[in-house]
Amino acid sequence: MPNNPLGRLVRRREATPVRAANQTSRTPRYGVVTKSRRRARAERPARQPGFLARVVNGWWNRLISAVFGGTFSEQTEQYLAHQTKRDYVCNTIGQAAWGMLFPALTMVATWLVGAEQAGLFSMAFTVGTLLLFLANYGVRTYQVSDLDDMRSFLDYQVNRFITCAAMLVVGWLWCQVRGYDATMFAICMGVLVFRAVDGLADVYEGRLQQKDKLYLAGLSQAARCVLGLVAFSVILFLTRSLPVASLAMAAGGVASLVLLTVPLAYFETERSLPASVRGVRELFVECFPLFLALFLYNLIDSVPKFAMEGTLSYDNQLYYNAMYFPAHSILMMAGFIYKPQLVRLARIWDDPEKHRRFDLLVLAMVGVIALITAGMALVMGTVGIPLMGLMYGLDFEQFRGLVYVMVATGGVCACIDFLYQIVTVLRAQGEVSRLYLIAFAFSVPVSLLLVNFAGLSGAVVGALVSMAILLTLLVMEYAAIRRRMSRGY
Repeated sequence: MPNNPLGRLVRRREATPVRAANQTSRTPRYGVVTKSRRRARAERPARQPGFLARVVNGWWNRLISAVFGGTFSEQTEQYLAHQTKRDYVCNTIGQAAWGMLFPALTMVATWLVGAEQAGLFSMAFTVGTLLLFLANYGVRTYQVSDLDDMRSFLDYQVNRFITCAAMLVVGWLWCQVRGYDATMFAICMGVLVFRAVDGLADVYEGRLQQKDKLYLAGLSQAARCVLGLVAFSVILFLTRSLPVASLAMAAGGVASLVLLTVPLAYFETERSLPASVRGVRELFVECFPLFLALFLYNLIDSVPKFAMEGTLSYDNQLYYNAMYFPAHSILMMAGFIYKPQLVRLARIWDDPEKHRRFDLLVLAMVGVIALITAGMALVMGTVGIPLMGLMYGLDFEQFRGLVYVMVATGGVCACIDFLYQIVTVLRAQGEVSRLYLIAFAFSVPVSLLLVNFAGLSGAVVGALVSMAILLTLLVMEYAAIRRRMSRGY
């Protein structure tokens, strides 16, 4: 029966070879194949770690050996000085991370806990940034232009420990005077500790810049900002608690200071001379005009925010700070250009035959700032405002006119900061402090009146008016200083 299916099945089974008695019912798939694979893997060269892993492992081994060997200050330097390209690139990375930190933190807070809570955090960060100028005490530019080591590095460190402690005490008192509740107090203290770490790290990064290793200072600054942002974002995502996230950000800052910034300064610069009471005292005296000028400048910048705190809801703080970010970007971009050159500018000024060249460089930088401001206005007028709405999830089209006013304010602030650095290089800082007092005296009534009259719009316009007054006074004073110096007195 050729078409019998049962017959075909029987024949197929008969044709199948009979398995040996010691074979299993399934074909072995492993055995020889597995051994060959293992042999091939053993003969294959070990996979090398990536560049980042090698750097981290090398740094950790160096750190551990220095700690347990007791040779923290005797370590051999491993990174070269006078690396201009690296200085620009890494300093730009560090400054960009520092400048982007506040906007990034507020964006994360807005996404996770809403505009009102993000406004609370913005206000706390405003207080922390203002008091950061107390921690820094205006010493950074003075330190990096101290080419002959007239003050020991330990003098600078002692000075900075004192100012950072004073910052935390003043911040605590501010919270008590304002009567903040437990939530706002915890947020403020977390931000203040992070900013105090920022101020303390600045003296070690200033040491690296003083020894012409600015690129290492830039990397240290970037690592601190990234670690703080990651800690804040992860903890806020998990807990939805701004106080806990703020304290986590502070912990991240402390970790970066202890594990990276301080060791880097000790490893990569020569050992400091001993500290002296006289040296520390003279630092406080000589840098007081610098501190007063910088503190008053930031106070003038913050007056509109404080005026809004007593009048408007906290979401206005978020809108104001979001619009201020393009203005701050102008300040950052200008700093990318001239801050790496402060040591070289000091050397140019030390040569009396190059004073005319020094003046031309000042004028050229002011022109660059004007071009940056015009470019930022163009960007904000096209893609910038829609991009802000996308980043924050809020409508900024209604504030288009105010954004342009803020951009103009940023250009004015960049010129003010640059002239301040130049006056410090000239060692004429004591002659401009009174100008900041005059500008502050104008800014308080101007901001209060405009905020009460026009709300958020009044705060933005008040900022521009106050900064324009200060810039006018600085330009006039700089011209007077140069005239006196050209006459020899």
